[in-house]
Amino acid sequence: MTTLTTTIEKIEARTPAHRDRAIDGLRALALLAVPTGHWLLGGFTLDSDGALHNASPLAAFGGFAPVSWVLQMLGIFFLVGGYASVLSYRRRKSTTAAWLRQRVVRLGRPVLGVTAVWAAAMPPLYLLGVPETTLRTASTLVIQPLWFVGVYTVVTALTPYCVRAARGLGGWAAAPLLASVAVVDFLRYGPYADTMPSWLSMVNILPGWLFAYQLGVSWGEGRIGRRGARVLLIGGTLLFAALLIVFHYPASMVGVPGETRTNSHPPSLLVLALAAAQSGAAILLRDRIGRLLSRPALWAPVVVINLCAMTILCWHQTAMLATAVPASFLGPVAGLTTSPDSLGWIVVRLTWMPLFATLLVLIGWYARRFDAPWKTGTRASKARRAAAGLLAAGFAVFALGLA
Repeated sequence: MTTLTTTIEKIEARTPAHRDRAIDGLRALALLAVPTGHWLLGGFTLDSDGALHNASPLAAFGGFAPVSWVLQMLGIFFLVGGYASVLSYRRRKSTTAAWLRQRVVRLGRPVLGVTAVWAAAMPPLYLLGVPETTLRTASTLVIQPLWFVGVYTVVTALTPYCVRAARGLGGWAAAPLLASVAVVDFLRYGPYADTMPSWLSMVNILPGWLFAYQLGVSWGEGRIGRRGARVLLIGGTLLFAALLIVFHYPASMVGVPGETRTNSHPPSLLVLALAAAQSGAAILLRDRIGRLLSRPALWAPVVVINLCAMTILCWHQTAMLATAVPASFLGPVAGLTTSPDSLGWIVVRLTWMPLFATLLVLIGWYARRFDAPWKTGTRASKARRAAAGLLAAGFAVFALGLA
């Protein structure tokens, strides 16, 4: 207890007075929603050969879709990312290119680390008897959250243009992005859907995720106040309800195995409506969140979570797989390798989640080295980077089903 109290006091003492605690709190909340959602809404089935396949309780319990509305907080993450990027962009000490390169490298190191480790681990796992189907299921889960890093990198590169748009149009700078996604959704789901090419939905990827980021940039530029936040909250909520009730969008905010339509990959207009409502609520609650996090005991966990952001994003699926893959050798294990089609499965899965969290902490203790700058300038360091790059590329090829 003394050590914990001392740690909390040190974190509080090292926090600058100007630190925006509300922004960090919102980011931490969005970060925790990612593993919580994947651990709760992602399950497995076990085939006759003992191999794992992806499954979801939402396939059997459509009424649980509102849970995904709460856990889908990428809108908040991009909102906060846009806000923080504006502050960082203003403080840059060199060129925009140098600023962007620094941020891209910081995002890329952990991704390279997790994919390289998995690529190196797969041959030994296969020799130990893990079926190839299980390895493909695992690789899909590991790479699934990493798309976010690629998209986030692209929208970060657009920060200078987002700043210009915010200064010229204020909060309305995000409106064309909303309109773009609406047009694509009309084309792919409307009366002309049968004549549309299959790749059309991919057009939504950039404007779909840039929407909340642009809102964050406008917020950081001081162009969205409480009135604009109310417009976002009310307008987003009304649009969300209309899309569900009138236009019959799928209720789940995450992909459900077997469903032909998905809201999140790529994002549909429903995702943007939710992001707008969440953004409005976040802006309105900012001061209250800041006051709440002025308490050192609440602030310290927020700091730790933010420091471990990329570790959480990159390794949380590995923590779940570290439990499920060994369990697959034991046959059906409730909440792990049994079909997620009963209320009992959900109850048991909730009891497994503390173990997933513990494993994530243990894995993160070793994986955090990938977050730190890598040594450069020597032949050995260059060789290690080249090997990691090759392993990561090989893993991506395998995970995407190209080999």
